[in-house]
This record gives sequence, C-alpha cells and structure tokens, in this order.
Amino acid sequence: MRVLLSTLGSRGDVQPLVALASRLKALGLQVRLCAPPDFARWVATFKIPFVPVGPSWRRSAAPRPQAAVPRPSPAQVRQLAESSVGIQFEVLSAAARDCDAVVASTGLQIAARTVAEKRGIPYVFTAFCPAALPSPHHPPLPLPALGEVPAPASADNRELWAANQRHVNDTFGAPLNALRATIGLVPVDDVSAHIHTDQPWLAVDRTLAPWPDAADRTVYQPGAWLLPDERALPPELTTFLDASDEPCVYVGFGSVAAPPGLLETAVKAVRAVGCRLVVSRGWAPLSLAVRAPDCLVVGEVNQQELFKRVAAVVHHGGSGTTTTAARAGAPQVVIPQVYDQHYFARRVSALGIGGAHSGAVPTVESLTAALSAALRPEVADRARAFAAAISTDGAQLAAERLTTTLRS
Repeated sequence: MRVLLSTLGSRGDVQPLVALASRLKALGLQVRLCAPPDFARWVATFKIPFVPVGPSWRRSAAPRPQAAVPRPSPAQVRQLAESSVGIQFEVLSAAARDCDAVVASTGLQIAARTVAEKRGIPYVFTAFCPAALPSPHHPPLPLPALGEVPAPASADNRELWAANQRHVNDTFGAPLNALRATIGLVPVDDVSAHIHTDQPWLAVDRTLAPWPDAADRTVYQPGAWLLPDERALPPELTTFLDASDEPCVYVGFGSVAAPPGLLETAVKAVRAVGCRLVVSRGWAPLSLAVRAPDCLVVGEVNQQELFKRVAAVVHHGGSGTTTTAARAGAPQVVIPQVYDQHYFARRVSALGIGGAHSGAVPTVESLTAALSAALRPEVADRARAFAAAISTDGAQLAAERLTTTLRS
C-alpha cells in the first residue's frame, strides 16, 4: 500500500508530513510526498519519493519592501484560483496514480479531495492549527493573499466563518466545479467543507493548542507530528555556547519573511538584557554586516538540541517552532507575521511560557521589554514545567490509525 502526502506551504507544513511519512514507512507502507520544489533535496535525505507542485515557496520569504503589498484585484484572484486548481489536479492526479490514500494539509489544496474521489481512495485532511478548522470558539485565519479583507475585532466568530465560507466559494467554487464536471463528479456547494471533510485531523499538541470543544469527537487530534533530530550541533555553535557564562537568546524566522531591521534590533535588545545572540539565517536570509564576539549566525541546525541551551527563543510563531521551543522548555517571544502565527502567539502568552509581541515589526524598546519579561525566573520555571506536557507520539498514533483504516 502507498500513501500520497501533499501540502502547499513552508517548512512548517512539510516537516510534519515527513514525520508521518517516516512512521508510515516503519509500519510497512510506501509513501510519496508532494510539496513545493524548495524541499526536494531535503526530503530526499529521508529516502522519500518527492513530487514538486506549484512555484517556489522561498519567494515568500524574500525581504519585504517598506510599502504595504497591495491587495490583489478580484480578477487577479480569479486567475490565480483557476490556475492553481488546474495545476494541483494535474500534478496530484499523476502523483496519486498508484496510491491507496491521500493525506492533504492546508486549505489551499483545493483539488486534493477531487483527485482522491476520482481514484476512489480515502482522503484525509489535516490541519496544524485549531484555528484552521471552523469553530464558534475562534475566528478563521485570514488569507489576505487571496484578497480577503481583515474582519473587525467586534465581529462574531460564526459571522466570520460564514463570510470566510462565502469568500472561499466565490474564489474557488467555479474553477473547482468546472474541473469536477469534466471528470464526471458532482458539483460542490461548500468548498471549505469539501476540503476539511466532516472528520478532519488536527496534528498539533493537545496541551499547547487544544481543539476548543472537548466534546466534539469529529476532530481527531493525535498530537504534533514531530520529526526526531539526532544531529550534533556544529562545533562552531557549541564553542560559542560554551564560551561565556552569559546566556544566549535565539532569534530566527525559519522559512517566512522576517520583519524589516529585525537583526539590528535584536542585537541591541539582546545586549540590553545582558545576553548573547544566536541567529538562524533562515530563508530571509538574516546576516550580520560586521562580525561581533557576542553574536553568531548559523544555518540549518538541530533546533531540538539548540533550544535546550538558550535562555529564550524569539521567533515568528509557526506551529513547528512553537512546539519545539515548548518541548525544550525555553521561554518564547513570539513576533507573529501572518496566518496561524497570531494564534500561537496568543497561546504562548496565555500559557505563561513566554509572551506575544504586539505588532509585527519590533523596536529595540519593545523587543527589550518582551525579552525582559520572558527571562523572568517564573516564566522560565513555567516553560520548563510545561515541556513535560508535550506529547511525542502524535505521528505514530496518526500512522497507526491510517494503517489500520487501509488494512481493514
């Protein structure tokens, strides 16, 4: 049996599927991963067959201009929708040709369920944030890239989800149903419900980001799909960490765009709280104009190990980085930029394991204040205690559930 795992997104969307794929392989299944072309080389290191889909995701992490990016016109949105649905169907149809199930993540995969229906195989949708799934307990995650206008803070969650449903239908309903008609499938009335299904999976830790309705058994939440990392830290990084009694602060924004001037601001703020700085270059990429003895820029390293050795983690609030920092027991300062990052920033703050920075672009003063709060002993104590609550078997549970379903 073979399972197609598919996503359109950043490293935070791809890595959990690699974790699930690894568990499925250990259970005797074959896997294939469909994702943006940026991740082909990395996925190949796990000996997982890879199929590229869509444009390079790395372009989304390019440095942002000072001026706000204009909202796309309705015509541009329609053109994007028609093109993306067609490309997705073409690529996923070929990738799923000899597969027995499709597991898709992110709501931008409009054609994935249609591919599974056409082949007559099971389809599973998984989210990596509770707010990606409809609930009266939280608002939907906005998609400004698709022309969605941010809702007023006073709006009711049910009204927001209804508006989100209309927007998704208006954007993708026509191209999706035109495609379905050409292959003999019935039209879809509610595109969002079609994508999410009535029994979605939620691959995020149950303590860090619980589904808000404990009585709702339609959402399966096995826990976060964590990919074990056994790599040793580079010698240069280990030497830097051991070189002084002054604690280190990690700053990194992974595979998303960093706010303007982040590194210059971080250097001054970290020094102001008496710490040294470890910077993850990421996709931005972040770099120092002048080398300094209290600052080190690193590339791809084992965050699971590094976060255990820093006093605080400053990051964008992606699901993967938030979970890794929480599991390491490191206090966090979250500077959310887009999508689910605002949700995780609020959760970090509510749990008392760090703080949510107000605003997407920090100043020296605001970041210094946020770091000072995160470095308080009581926050560090809560972060260390919370680490024990993070489960590590989410990918295994999900793999076992899927394998049982396919073999029954």
